[in-house]
Amino acid sequence: MHNQRFFSYLSLFTFFMLILVSGANFLVMFVGWEGIGLVSYLLINFWFTRLQAIKAAQLAFVMNRCGDMGLSIAFFAAFILFGSLDYSVIFNIVPLMNEQAITIISLLLLSGAMAKSSQIPLHSWLPGSMEGPTPVSALIHAATLVTAGLYLLVRSSPILEYSSTALLVITLVGASTAFMAATCGLVQNDLKRIIAFSTISQLGYMVMAIGLSQYNVAIFHTVNHAFFKALLFLCAGAVIHSFADQQDVRKMGGLIKFLPFTYSAMLVGSLSLLATPWLTGFYSKDLIIELAFAQYNFSGTYAFVLGSITAGLTAFYSFRLISLVFLTVPNGSKKSYLNSHESDLAVIVPLFILALFSIFFGYVFSDLFVGMGTDFFGNSIFINPNNIAIIEAEVSLPLWVKLFPALLSFVGAAFAIILYHYSPITFLELTENTLGRKIYFFLSGKYYFDSLYNSYVNSKGLQLGYSISKILDRGIIELIGPFGLSYTLNNSAQNISKLDDGIITSYALYIVISLLFLLSTLFSPMLFDTSILEPQYLIIYLFALHNSLAPHSSFDKN
Repeated sequence: MHNQRFFSYLSLFTFFMLILVSGANFLVMFVGWEGIGLVSYLLINFWFTRLQAIKAAQLAFVMNRCGDMGLSIAFFAAFILFGSLDYSVIFNIVPLMNEQAITIISLLLLSGAMAKSSQIPLHSWLPGSMEGPTPVSALIHAATLVTAGLYLLVRSSPILEYSSTALLVITLVGASTAFMAATCGLVQNDLKRIIAFSTISQLGYMVMAIGLSQYNVAIFHTVNHAFFKALLFLCAGAVIHSFADQQDVRKMGGLIKFLPFTYSAMLVGSLSLLATPWLTGFYSKDLIIELAFAQYNFSGTYAFVLGSITAGLTAFYSFRLISLVFLTVPNGSKKSYLNSHESDLAVIVPLFILALFSIFFGYVFSDLFVGMGTDFFGNSIFINPNNIAIIEAEVSLPLWVKLFPALLSFVGAAFAIILYHYSPITFLELTENTLGRKIYFFLSGKYYFDSLYNSYVNSKGLQLGYSISKILDRGIIELIGPFGLSYTLNNSAQNISKLDDGIITSYALYIVISLLFLLSTLFSPMLFDTSILEPQYLIIYLFALHNSLAPHSSFDKN
């Protein structure tokens, strides 16, 4: 039963993802965009009996709705401004349009990408989405779903290139996201959540590259990241399944003796993530940092500094994970270790293939994606000639710029190994003082974004909804609508029934009045102006007659 549901959801997700990337206009893209949003809710909520899975799916759905609202406004604005949603029409007209209008549309497109690609401040749904099955995490949170926002921005490159403000905002958002997620990953204890924060951090690098107008490099890093991040997720799944479904890294340790192949594959994925020279991640991640320095402006410097620091932090939490899971002394239960074993061939083969790609793909395809003069992307992306910095990054940069990220990565990895192998008590001592404890709680609380949303957005929204329901729906509308109508009809019926008093002279009076009314209606055109008998006036007369005949009563008899 679960298998059927799982593969049907996965197939539906792939269907909508193909629609998203294969359309020739923004409308088709939006159909695929909404489809993957819906199916991602089903996949995250796959284990629907778990409360955390339900909460994570709801958070992901609502937060993506916020981004989708901005995206839909962007499409409406583009249609009003350009008269079409076709890529070819819009991209040909963009150079002739007002820069302010282009900036507004670009920022609205960015809002949609921020939610889907988990950028600040719409990022908090991604770590919670790890409640879904591990293959789901590997597929949608490494290769497809979270990259939809990047695809949107890269596909819209002819629009973004004509707005320097939008590019600056995109760069700042990407660099800040990369740094924030890396700092949060330092203190996480859930195996899959550490990798999830790593995903957010790498997505920040990709968005940063887009903000620097290096769209081909962003796509290259997206492809590279898919290989080593899917490898890390599947390795994490293999560890969890072999270790009695335990996900807390503090309760593992010493698994290198039980899972040597999984350890080797995870080490390869981590080294590729670190941008270790000549592995796949090196050819894109290192290039992004170099291109940031080569801009020689504020956004480039900001991206270079935060990107370099993030590289060191990435190395620290990656080797922290490796150390706590595989290398340190065993901290789990004896039963878990006795039952621990390598996965079967169906799991090992994909890990082996992904490990090979994580080693060789970057070297083989770097010239195709980002080589100087390559025509791989053709006209699918547009870079303003003033923003081309690949020659500067490859030829003219000083040696220390090229070595600086690698040096920080080495320091971060060495510090993690020393801290968790030779001096584990140091970390506890750091959290003993007040400042260290506050920093730890701040990072483990993920910058308190969730608390802020709950306190100032969700709670206020719920209070507003309750007030509207109480005052408007259950108050004014019911007073004017169902309750008011019922009261009016009942009261009118009671007043009319009082006219039936059983006295013959009263009935004669009613007959005479009716005849006089009928005669006056027939002969009124000959006697006086009939304009006073128009329907609106007639209603007023009848209402006045009713009030004069009926006895007055209070609105609420109770």
